[in-house]
Amino acid sequence: MHVYADNAATTAMSQVAIDAMLPYFSEIYGNPSSLHSVGQRAKEALDAARATVAQCLGCEPREIVFTSGGSEADNQAIRSAAIYGAKKGKKHIISTAFEHHAVLHTLQRLEKEGFEVTYLDVRHNHNITAQQVKEAIRPDTCLVTTMYANNEIGSILPIAEIGKVCKEAGVLFHTDAVQAAGHLHIDVKAQNIDMLSLSAHKFHGPKGVGALYVRRGIPLVNIIDGGAQERGKRAGTENLAGICGMAAALKDACDHMDENMPKVAAMRDRLIEGLSKIPHSALNGDPHNRLPGNVSFCFEGIEGESLLLLLDMKGVAASSGSACTSGSLDPSHVLLAIGRVHDVAHGSLRLSLSEYNTDEEVDHILTVVPEVVSYLRSISPVWRDLQTGKREYIL
Repeated sequence: MHVYADNAATTAMSQVAIDAMLPYFSEIYGNPSSLHSVGQRAKEALDAARATVAQCLGCEPREIVFTSGGSEADNQAIRSAAIYGAKKGKKHIISTAFEHHAVLHTLQRLEKEGFEVTYLDVRHNHNITAQQVKEAIRPDTCLVTTMYANNEIGSILPIAEIGKVCKEAGVLFHTDAVQAAGHLHIDVKAQNIDMLSLSAHKFHGPKGVGALYVRRGIPLVNIIDGGAQERGKRAGTENLAGICGMAAALKDACDHMDENMPKVAAMRDRLIEGLSKIPHSALNGDPHNRLPGNVSFCFEGIEGESLLLLLDMKGVAASSGSACTSGSLDPSHVLLAIGRVHDVAHGSLRLSLSEYNTDEEVDHILTVVPEVVSYLRSISPVWRDLQTGKREYIL
């Protein structure tokens, strides 16, 4: 049996998305900026896709800017708010310690340019509170940027409460909703979200396309200059096929959310219950407010890389919270931020499910993960030291 349990990294494209894209590779191939009839057919499709995405987010079509994905959208939103704030003498930004690197690296760059960033502590319940945000806001705060839900450990942040705090303080609020869009109900107006980023390949759409919601009236700074596409806010001929695929995938996900997410959450809970029985293991992330498909664990006495490779051999595609799989010896910044020590953070596993997974696949995971963990511990000198008392257990 082969089980794909790495949906937080990317999802399989849905047939709905594929079917929506096909006409724009051959039949409707015009440039949406062209004035002739071929181009105008393309523009009609672009406008329809924009309206669909807007409807799913609860905003106006003109408030949607299409991008190459979540990273670009994050960069444009954060840099725009920073530049806008600096013009008013406000150069303080609030974020969290476990953001995606698309946000963290942008903030680090802004720090080098003279901005000050407050990174909120996420050790309590592996999450933050709106009160933390309220207490961190200063007269010179120009932006609060927090993810909607964490990509590694699944914690869902109190977005509506944070949005209310920001609105009352007159501070712009951006959320990286890459892991949330298509999986959680979003209403940017009701939640007082000023800017929101999403990426199509996280909800069964194509890779290389995303969107940025920007509340009307917020000045957006270009990070790609050139033509006048996207009302002059993002140069470059639009990826029409990708945009149409994204719109179709997002609508399909939102239309079936109330049906799919309880099913996914039930599989998640079975995995959490089963894996919690492994001795000296710990669940990462908010135990209650977490993404429907996210299961993140640390297992003491093993290395995450070996765990992933052996699981793959047994037909389970998963990922680790450790950055070692990317060639780094450092464990995940997310796990360190929630208080996991290095030795424990290295032994992490993230299983992320979608509605395409089955109960039989969950059974297979619950069979092979304990087997692999037990085997790796049997050959681990660290585990031997723990058992003989040379080291003390942490978990």
